[in-house]
Amino acid sequence: MADRGVDMLALPKEVKDQLAELDLELSEGDITQKGYEKKRTKLLLPFFIHTPVEAPPPAYDAQAPGPSNASGSTHANAHTQAPPPSSSSRYRDRRSRRPHRSGGTRDDRYRSDIHTEAVQAALAKHKEEKMALPMPTKRRSTYVQSPINNCTPPDSSSSSEDEGALLRQSSVGAGLGAPAPSSLLQPPSLQSPDSWINRSVQGSSTSSSASSASSTLSHGESKPQPQPSQTQTQAQPQYKPQYQPQYQPQYQPQYQPQYQSQLQPQHPAIADMLAQARIGLSENSGPPPDVLAAAPQARGSSQVDRPNNPPVVRGMSRGQSRSSMMETADGVPVNSRVSTKIQQLLNTLKRPKRPPLSEFFVDDQEEIVEVPQPDPNTPRPEGRQIIPVKGEPLGVVSNWPPALQAALARWGATQGKSPALTALDITGKSLYTLTYGKLWSRSVKLAYTLLNKLGPKNEQVLKPGDRVALVYPNSDPGMFWVAFYGCLLAEVIPVPIEVPLSRKDAGSSQVGFLLGSCGVTLALTSEICLKGLPKTPTGEILQFKGWPQLKWVVTDSKYLTKPGKDWQPHIPTANTDPAYIEYKASKEGTVMGVAVSKVAMLTHCQALTQACNYCEGETLVNVLDFKKDMGLWHGVLTSVMNRIHTISVPYAVMKACPLSWVQRVHIHKARVALVKCRDLHWAMMAHREQRDTSLASLRMLIVADGANPWSVSSCDAFLNVFQIHGLKPEVICPCATSPEAMTVAIRRPGVPGTPLPARAILSMGGLSHGVIRVNTEDKNSALTVQDVGHVMPGALMCIVKPEGPPQLCKTDEIGEIVVNSRAGGNMYYGLPGVTKNTFEVIPVNALGAPIGEIPFVRSGLLGFVGPGSLIFVVGKNEGLLMVSGRRHNADDLVATALAVEPVKTVYRGRIAVFSVTVFYDERIVVVAEQRPDASEEDSFQWMSRVLQAIDSIHQVGLYCLALVPANTLPKTHLGGIHIFETKQHFLDGNLHPCNILMCPHTCVTNLPKPRQKQPVGVGPASIMVGNLVAGKRIAQAAGRDLGMIEDQDLIRKHQFLSEALQWRAQTDPDHCLYVLLNAKGVAVSTATCVQLHKRAEKIAAALTEKGSINTGDNVVLLYPPGIDLIASFYGCLYAGCVPVTVRPPHPQNLAATLPTVRMIIDVSKAACILTTQNLMRILRSKEAAATLNIKTWPTIIDTDDLPRHRPPTIYKPPTAEMIAYLDFSVSTTGMLTGVKISHSAVSALCRSIKLQCELYSSRQIAICLDPYCGLGFVLWCLASVYSGHQSILIPPMELESCLPLWLSTLSQYRIRDTFCSYSVMELCTKGIGTQTEILKARGLNLSCVRSCVVIAEERARLALTMSFSKLFKDLGLSPRAVSTAFGSRVNLAICMQGTTGPDPSTVYVDMKSLRHDRVRLVERGAPQSLPLMESGKILPGVRVIIVNPETRGPLGDSHLGEIWINSPHSASGYYTIYGEESLQADHFNTKLSFGDPTTLWARTGYLGFVKRTELLDAAGHRHDALFVVGSLDETLELRGLRYHPIDIETSVSRAHRSIAESAVFTWTNLLVVVAELCGSEQDALDLVPLVTNVVLEEHHLIVGVVVIVDPGVIPINSRGEKQRMHLRDSFLADQLDPIYVAYNM
Repeated sequence: MADRGVDMLALPKEVKDQLAELDLELSEGDITQKGYEKKRTKLLLPFFIHTPVEAPPPAYDAQAPGPSNASGSTHANAHTQAPPPSSSSRYRDRRSRRPHRSGGTRDDRYRSDIHTEAVQAALAKHKEEKMALPMPTKRRSTYVQSPINNCTPPDSSSSSEDEGALLRQSSVGAGLGAPAPSSLLQPPSLQSPDSWINRSVQGSSTSSSASSASSTLSHGESKPQPQPSQTQTQAQPQYKPQYQPQYQPQYQPQYQPQYQSQLQPQHPAIADMLAQARIGLSENSGPPPDVLAAAPQARGSSQVDRPNNPPVVRGMSRGQSRSSMMETADGVPVNSRVSTKIQQLLNTLKRPKRPPLSEFFVDDQEEIVEVPQPDPNTPRPEGRQIIPVKGEPLGVVSNWPPALQAALARWGATQGKSPALTALDITGKSLYTLTYGKLWSRSVKLAYTLLNKLGPKNEQVLKPGDRVALVYPNSDPGMFWVAFYGCLLAEVIPVPIEVPLSRKDAGSSQVGFLLGSCGVTLALTSEICLKGLPKTPTGEILQFKGWPQLKWVVTDSKYLTKPGKDWQPHIPTANTDPAYIEYKASKEGTVMGVAVSKVAMLTHCQALTQACNYCEGETLVNVLDFKKDMGLWHGVLTSVMNRIHTISVPYAVMKACPLSWVQRVHIHKARVALVKCRDLHWAMMAHREQRDTSLASLRMLIVADGANPWSVSSCDAFLNVFQIHGLKPEVICPCATSPEAMTVAIRRPGVPGTPLPARAILSMGGLSHGVIRVNTEDKNSALTVQDVGHVMPGALMCIVKPEGPPQLCKTDEIGEIVVNSRAGGNMYYGLPGVTKNTFEVIPVNALGAPIGEIPFVRSGLLGFVGPGSLIFVVGKNEGLLMVSGRRHNADDLVATALAVEPVKTVYRGRIAVFSVTVFYDERIVVVAEQRPDASEEDSFQWMSRVLQAIDSIHQVGLYCLALVPANTLPKTHLGGIHIFETKQHFLDGNLHPCNILMCPHTCVTNLPKPRQKQPVGVGPASIMVGNLVAGKRIAQAAGRDLGMIEDQDLIRKHQFLSEALQWRAQTDPDHCLYVLLNAKGVAVSTATCVQLHKRAEKIAAALTEKGSINTGDNVVLLYPPGIDLIASFYGCLYAGCVPVTVRPPHPQNLAATLPTVRMIIDVSKAACILTTQNLMRILRSKEAAATLNIKTWPTIIDTDDLPRHRPPTIYKPPTAEMIAYLDFSVSTTGMLTGVKISHSAVSALCRSIKLQCELYSSRQIAICLDPYCGLGFVLWCLASVYSGHQSILIPPMELESCLPLWLSTLSQYRIRDTFCSYSVMELCTKGIGTQTEILKARGLNLSCVRSCVVIAEERARLALTMSFSKLFKDLGLSPRAVSTAFGSRVNLAICMQGTTGPDPSTVYVDMKSLRHDRVRLVERGAPQSLPLMESGKILPGVRVIIVNPETRGPLGDSHLGEIWINSPHSASGYYTIYGEESLQADHFNTKLSFGDPTTLWARTGYLGFVKRTELLDAAGHRHDALFVVGSLDETLELRGLRYHPIDIETSVSRAHRSIAESAVFTWTNLLVVVAELCGSEQDALDLVPLVTNVVLEEHHLIVGVVVIVDPGVIPINSRGEKQRMHLRDSFLADQLDPIYVAYNM
């Protein structure tokens, strides 16, 4: 800013005044940031000092205003520099200098200097224990936002951890005294991105505040040198190099060098090392906090780590915990920005928080049981039971009219010239005055017109008792008065409502509900108002959302008909029929109509006349809305009864001229004024303009919202200012009202000289427990309340408990005020059910017996009766937030939030507080509008300080704090915030915040206790006996026998696949085995038996000649999907070497894909590589050289150029147990594992598939799978050669350019059996699911498909297969056709839906029981139910048993355990560079601990269960279905329970329409959720609360970090499985470029 080199303290007073003016203009949005900068620079230019570089920044900017900074402590520099004036005092000075402003910077309904001081004191306490909240990470398109100095570098501001007392005192002192780096003093235009980055390396943010000084220290640097040369040499880009050192130290230094502050980092690496040492200290000084529970135990093979990482191969035994790797973030440098922030979050969460509730729940077995245990220290009411309070009797005056209309008739006839109403124009000048005569005659005309002139001749449209809407703007009281009294005279019931402004008005549909429930079909309005209503293009009035069809009638005089002399309106004596209906919005947002009877209306006027001592002919100034509440009761009804002259001051006038009502009181010598606190405040702000106003004439200043506990400070402040203008203290009369009970209490005008009523100073803690305790000790958490006078004349009042039966409260207990009076509402019109609970309440005593028979009306006000029967109100029911059994008032929280210096952050003090129900309790949400010029850091700092203030003063945690752009919250008609609509936007994800802070860790204290795993004390034998006694069979199942069946000759002669190919080449040489299609569906190459055989021979010859290969060597096959790959495979078998298929690198993304290829080549110790010419060029290209060392490739043989001759011999293995090929695959946990597949396993597997799918040489199948590993490879390369069927090969990548390729192939070739992956199915569902009509028109027909099998190594994705079946049903696809297969690393094919046998069955299991490792079957649609589909039929020759992974004992039917396999086609073992034998034995040759100790089993690593169904298999036996639940490696162990990521992800994806995909993982026990955003970026922050809510509700877990990313960021492998560990590594290495990262507190 311009004041960098200005001594602010030495400026002349007038310049300071002008600067203060400017600041206020900016704070109120009256000037743009650019204009502000320009004017400010101009003002300061003459005073600019050319400071030498070494000078410290001046005091004015060095210290952030207010008690707490983002990081670091400010007291170190207190003795060196004078603190600036506190922001609030500057603010007050400015305000007094700007009299004419309609100051909206704070919502001063809640202004209280005492409270502000309390809040600041509470924050000062927190200052010592600094909150180091990690700031969220936002994507920034450029380095700089508008004002360059407000900006933070890409993300350094939050790089300071809160590391306790680590050298803080010495280094903070050093840091704050240090001269500023010269880059900070460069003019903005010269700042290069390098200097930004450099600064973020040093860790200092641009503002030279205390926070930047301490964040500098967090990078181990304390005295930046001022020389520019030094600064430039340190600049370094922030990206992470792809290559990382081979060895990372597995430990961090345990000590911190004492001389660190003297170190001068000459090179960024030193700074980084120091930062790492610093973090290391915190990580090693104790284990990470157990935020959620133990880290998951990793079950993984001897693993080779992630392919995307550099080729560092790590082995890890199966039992070893992955958490040891997590501490150093799996090779991710720990000082990366993300891990630093998470560490910061963990440190914050480590702090002791409020004690948890008496454990609310025991999450065991089936249900969550609520067990509230009362806290013995809770304050309890101790008084006696309250006695109902009686108002004085309602006096009988002889000349009171029999009905209100009669009063109007009387004044109209006898006092026709007397003024009834004066309306003001927009400037505050008198516009017109309506006399009683005019009011009467016009009302009669309107009544006559309504009854006689609306329809065709002799047809009455309105009958007495019909309801009519009154739609008049606030600026036109005269038209409203005439319409209201016209309706009363016509005996129709007026329903005043607000003028609708647009179809999307906040709460518009609720107003429609009101009109509907009241049966309104006619609306009265003025001509001007009608013209302003929104119209359709044809000129008709728009049909508003949710509104009934209305007929609009204009009531201007010229359209009314004068009745004949003989027509007089009928004025009966007041009875119990409804006179009018006043609208009221409930807490839930519903708008209801309170019907007021004619006698209640009259009695209310009489009671008000008596209480306020109204006299005939007085003058009253009304600033309130005349359509309802006090504005209607005093300003329209009681005033007519007493022939009072009302001056109506519309809201628009108040905005333009806030003093207008005071001027009106002065001009008209008004006796009574009717205002709200905001009007008092506005008048105070502007009072300097008027020196000569006098308020001496006022005998009553009625404060309509005096029941708001925060009104007392406005009243006091107003009195202070205007006492010199003749205002007497006793005239201020607060009152309490509600639409149902009408006026509940009002303070009577006092006698001059009598002492003013006392105030109650209450403890907020007591209030939250519903008891009255006078606060004497802790001034910070006190609430000062003024009384609202006595009960109304003729009324009876008592206080009852707000929840449950209306039991009378004790004298020291807060409850709801209920009133019995003839002057109150009668019912909610048209809603008899709700009416009973509100209007017909009979209070009961402590024993539950009714205290009488008279019904009371609930007022919705919470309060108590004080000394001398004075009524005190402390809040409203609709603002009540019940959190953990304690009551908090929304207004109190708003007041606290506003007391936290909102001037820099909150736009015009607009804050909404409401609660949402999440996980069995109410959670408090605070939403505020953010000023357009507020910086990220200011906003975040404000949010964290609001958290502290509310926690200190109200002892309640906030769940969510959101800041939205200015002017975007839904508004009420007078411009306030529409709370219900705001809450709805929040819950629907339509709030679009620009900053958000969720605090579930600190405020959700009712989570179930973490489960303690019981040690297995019971012996295996007793478990088995127990199961048998209970009649449970052991959970096992088996496929058919794999007998020597019809192709006996083939099996006997050729036990090797190489022999089978030779045999086919001789017996049926021209039979076509393979057809490869391109994206256009054209067969680009085919292979007959003999062609394949001959090509394989040539490849074998090339291997022996060019590669000088020895028998048993491993050879890598690097090919795109196609026939070359198949030929090379058989060529390897012919040459006696072991093929390893590897997916080729992506030419456009070598940096990411080539290291994986390299890793497999290194791990498999391949002797040579077979590939195509194209790929050979890529492997040797410059681009490849940039990624890794290309000189160390093994021999590369290009198979496009082969020798002409055959090899001398074709190799035949000596035994079938020899290895046929190696199958390498990266698991979803990111582990690279290779398994050895023997020749006998290959033959058994092919035979099993042939039997299950009935494959013969006459059959055709279509395969759309990747051919590099697992069952995809087997079907692509092996099955056809064995069974002789023709395979049509469709490479999945071709679908990207032609989506319908796979389906059109099925239709064109009339395929009966097809195999695909989930990613192919998803591509079709999302890409062409909506185009079935077009495809049908093209003749695409899928009725030929008998089985479509999804090949996968995961739980069956029921939702995807079902939506695929439904979408393509129109193309003839049978719903029975789609099924899934299941395989694993130890056995590539366990289940596959065959051609015969029962359809796959589906069961519903309880998700809660799964977390406890149990299976509980429930009905479809049960809450928390999870549908599971059987993963296909078990293949022939396969036996399955379900085993407890810990005891290794078999489990009973329908029990969850690990799936173990016994099968001739299981793999022989892992192929790793470690070759750990124990691991091989554990996974491939393991035995049960009891039951059948001889059989050898292979452990799949998947959890599942077997269930015997009612269906019968081919042999007529009951069918055993295998259900796969998920991989053990993938499960997350949190809070002692086992979670499957897919379940959490399913919930997250349902949370908001803009979530395309999601993935979850844990890091240091924090749950991290990554969600892909498919909507616009303004939806990004909406997802954070919704994701947090849904995971808490459905899984009882608190999300630690929410990361919002672009679509396609979550890595997915070729099988369509999410690579969650890759994602985790990319996140921790800061490589995701997220849109937003929220760190939940």
